[in-house]
Amino acid sequence: MPDDIRKHTLWGTLMAGGAGVEYYFGYQLPENDLLLEDFRSRDRSWDYCRIALEFFAREKLPLARMTNADEFVGNDKHDNSAYCLAQPGQLYLVYLPQGGTVQLDLARASGDFAVSWLNPRQGGALHPGAKVRGGAKAVLAAPSTDDWLAVVRR
Repeated sequence: MPDDIRKHTLWGTLMAGGAGVEYYFGYQLPENDLLLEDFRSRDRSWDYCRIALEFFAREKLPLARMTNADEFVGNDKHDNSAYCLAQPGQLYLVYLPQGGTVQLDLARASGDFAVSWLNPRQGGALHPGAKVRGGAKAVLAAPSTDDWLAVVRR
């Protein structure tokens, strides 16, 4: 369950351009919202939020100029397969909830782009990836089948 919260609630909201999330954990679990006295059961969710906040603060991204652009990763339906937040031609954040590969449409962009990867489960420094070139679709391959965030910058 914490993985789904991280992947679809937290990162799904951030990639849509949302400013944050509020969690409701329901009333059907043993440690539910009505009876909870031990907040350690929510510890991982707060760690994932901290990792995301640290990433956005450290990278100083131009969020006011970025919009949801799932169509750049072939996700016209805006489902949970892949997310993209972009400042077209300059910066693309591509979140892959299941890892794997995706094609990022850089057909209208020019120049070379550096690719780096954030591990949203552990945080820390970005992992360098292969460079890609604008003018065509670029294949992004996550380091594993876990969820990853690609940072693609000109």
